[in-house]
Amino acid sequence: MHNWTQTAYDVAISSNSTELGQVFHVESKDNVLVPWPNLEPLNSRARRFVRLRCYGKYSLFDGRDNNSGHDSVTEWSASSLLEIALLRNIDWKGSMITVSEPWPLDPDHSARPLCFHQRFHISLKDGTIDRGRLYATSHGVYSVRINGRKVGDQCLAPGFQSYHKRLHYQIYDIKDLLITPGWNKIEIDVAAGWFASATSWARKRFIYGQKLGVLTQLEVWAAGSTLPILVTTDPSWSVSNTPLVSSEILDGEIFDQSLSVGSSKLDDTKFSVRESPIAVSRLISPEAPPVRVVERLEAKDMFKSRSGSAIIVDFGQNIAGRICVRRVQKPAGSRITFRHAEVIQDGEIMCRPLRTAKARDIIICDGRELLDWHPQHTFHGFRYVEIVGWDPDDQTCPLTKVSIVAEVMHTDMLRTGWFSCSNDDVNRLHENSLHSIKSNFLSVPTECPSRDERFGWTGDLNIIAPTANFLYDTAGMLGNWLQDLYLDQLEETEHWRQGVVPLFIPNSLLRNGDGGHGWDPMPNGVWGDAAVMVPWGLYRMSGDVSFLSRQYDSMVQYLENGVTRGQDGLWDPEQWQFGDWLDPRAPQNDSGRGTTDGTFVADGFLIASTQIAAEVAEKLAKLEDSSQFRDTALRLVHAWRDKYLTAAGLVVPDTTTALSLALSFDLLPECGDNSTKAQAAARLFRLIRLNDFKLTTGFVGSAFLLGLSPSLVASN
Repeated sequence: MHNWTQTAYDVAISSNSTELGQVFHVESKDNVLVPWPNLEPLNSRARRFVRLRCYGKYSLFDGRDNNSGHDSVTEWSASSLLEIALLRNIDWKGSMITVSEPWPLDPDHSARPLCFHQRFHISLKDGTIDRGRLYATSHGVYSVRINGRKVGDQCLAPGFQSYHKRLHYQIYDIKDLLITPGWNKIEIDVAAGWFASATSWARKRFIYGQKLGVLTQLEVWAAGSTLPILVTTDPSWSVSNTPLVSSEILDGEIFDQSLSVGSSKLDDTKFSVRESPIAVSRLISPEAPPVRVVERLEAKDMFKSRSGSAIIVDFGQNIAGRICVRRVQKPAGSRITFRHAEVIQDGEIMCRPLRTAKARDIIICDGRELLDWHPQHTFHGFRYVEIVGWDPDDQTCPLTKVSIVAEVMHTDMLRTGWFSCSNDDVNRLHENSLHSIKSNFLSVPTECPSRDERFGWTGDLNIIAPTANFLYDTAGMLGNWLQDLYLDQLEETEHWRQGVVPLFIPNSLLRNGDGGHGWDPMPNGVWGDAAVMVPWGLYRMSGDVSFLSRQYDSMVQYLENGVTRGQDGLWDPEQWQFGDWLDPRAPQNDSGRGTTDGTFVADGFLIASTQIAAEVAEKLAKLEDSSQFRDTALRLVHAWRDKYLTAAGLVVPDTTTALSLALSFDLLPECGDNSTKAQAAARLFRLIRLNDFKLTTGFVGSAFLLGLSPSLVASN
């Protein structure tokens, strides 16, 4: 509708789809993130049908009276169904189950995947199912089949999280998968995932517990019934081996076809089942979109490696994901190895940057045809796949370019932003950034999807978040990640100081993990400031004030307890800082020793975070807090000027990063015609020219250099 402005709206809420139900009228122009009507709180499993209509006014815009117009009301919308998840742990009637014996290990001492399964009978008088729901989660990563058919399309559920603080579960509509009346079978494969895999260079496993486990609740509701048929995990379930001999996040999977269904050598080893001794933390319904396969890429090229020992397939684009083998058939005992890499060097894949990550998948064939095989519980960062044990000269099933495809995986966020311009190089650079975000937003925001360091580094996310927020709807994913940040920030042990923001979230290297390893607290600017800046950025992009209210205590904890301060209130210069990490002029293998002092970088971010906290407190009507933060920020700005400005108004250190941060954070005073801001801008662009327009900034300085005010750029 043209020239129409909303003035009010009605919300109709009913317990069935045929009635309008209770109508709530609200005088408001708001139409995004409006509050739920003031009703009694809904209980677990409650279902409500919601319809909307809006009131508004047409403006005539006749050039004389822009407020002229007339009232109108829309038709009622179609109804949308709202269904409440399981809100409390006591709504779960089953228990997390595991094996009674020590968890079986593969030869590399990682947790071997197992399959938990149960048969159940559905007998309904009229055979009519109104709805079927499966609530499921695990200690590990899992996938579910009912009557042999895969449940859902998500991957690596329940995702990476602070397992000892909260555990996400997933909800599936399984009505169409059930046999009624008759016997049904549910099978749940569980693998180590982030719960028990080696997730770092330290190669420590079982960080969150020594045993994997599964927790499910299957509910079948008959038409007109008020109570469901329940199938829950308990010690009556069975568990057995799977064709997966090994599965880890960094190392990949080994699949033995001879142990799969239909094989005469099927491994029928069974274990006894018990309730898991590992406590189940607070169960949380889904907050972020799941990880899915979002795209499939055909091979662009296939060639023999320079040594002649392997075939290399090039998919033309670096991705995070997995391969899918469309068809292969090899003699029994044949072993096909797929190694993944991002680059080629001297005609061979280069795996050196992966460090300890094996990033390989293996198929052990048994002579039968294998169709549409892919790894189940892992992912890799790659463009190239090296294949050993299968080549184009095979007589039975030759390897061709169409034999395998690459499946792109990431958190399934909605694309919201686009950019293009008249310069092809800039467009290509933008596309590179887009691919980087997709490859690194997989359950948590990582800094790389390939090597043995796939952590949710707080500093990296703090810098890339504004770009990610523009390109994608990151609210669910980053909002969820921020809650883990707060929980891990509140950790208080002999090894951790409450309030310090961990360097990565989830903090899987926490010392008190069962693996008995980790890092001591390392308060750090930029990385710690993610507690303030990331929720602020989400609020500015979405308008959702709940990001501020949920994370406010985290912000306060960081500013009050998570910063090691000197006498002037800025960072203690004795505290080591990452600073402008990856400064190209830093010594090799010592990226923290850049040309811009790390404390300078941290101090600028501390002032900016304090100013943001003042604005957040004001928006949350915490006026006393807001006033205190503003006063503190003003004192810190004066301390910064005393520390880093010479009498002549020059910024020390005299680097591109230092000047970019000083200008971006508005730390320089205005002094009439002799503005230190103008002086700093002129010096900044002189340094850029002196360096032949080559970047001399790390990843912190680069972001702020590129984000400088257009007026400053235009004037220089």
